[in-house]
Amino acid sequence: MAKFYGIGTGPGDSKLVTMEAAERLGKLAILYTPQPKKGGESLAKKIVSPYLKDTLIVKERHFPMSYNKEEKMLAWKAIAEEVKTDVQNGHDVGFITLGDPMVYSTYSYLLELLKGEIETVTLAGISSFSNIASKIELPLVMDEESFAVIPVTAGAEKIEQALKLFDTVVFMKAASNLPLLTTLLKKLNLLDAAVVVSDVAMATEKITYGMQDINPEDKMSYFTTIIVKKRREQYK
Repeated sequence: MAKFYGIGTGPGDSKLVTMEAAERLGKLAILYTPQPKKGGESLAKKIVSPYLKDTLIVKERHFPMSYNKEEKMLAWKAIAEEVKTDVQNGHDVGFITLGDPMVYSTYSYLLELLKGEIETVTLAGISSFSNIASKIELPLVMDEESFAVIPVTAGAEKIEQALKLFDTVVFMKAASNLPLLTTLLKKLNLLDAAVVVSDVAMATEKITYGMQDINPEDKMSYFTTIIVKKRREQYK
């Protein structure tokens, strides 16, 4: 029976694609790839390109990054129907997404629309923050510690609450409002506790320890993650 596979590509390096994902990618009949903007290049597709067969049908689809939920839902439903038709016609279909499919991924919305309609399988990928933690050898949590993952778009109240409640906080989409995050970290005396990583596992990767010398008005890569570890000095 044909299935729909959600496949995590990992953060950026083709070598970080799991063996299970690479094997499945090589067997697909149809692959859907997200485009960040109309006509834009899919980073996820670039990552998995070494594992794709020549006969694979690739369908690039634009997913609006709008805050308009209705606009996004219309796009998701249209693509979900297309996927459903492909699977019902007997094709194994895949959808690739950066990092892990269950962490801030468009795939989650497709899964919600398709689960129960067709058979679905989700293959895990390495998340950006997990890769970063290993790269800089910073344990996210130990013993009784706790950690949170939150997008900077969540707003000041939620960000400040997370910084007060958790030992480690991972900030996704950090470039979307760096001035706000910088202000809150300064208020809580946590600028020294931050590690800023842009484009992890890519050729343009950049790692900065501490945020004292970062101008919050400077433009950062869309793929910027900030990890704040309150007791980071323990692990230096």
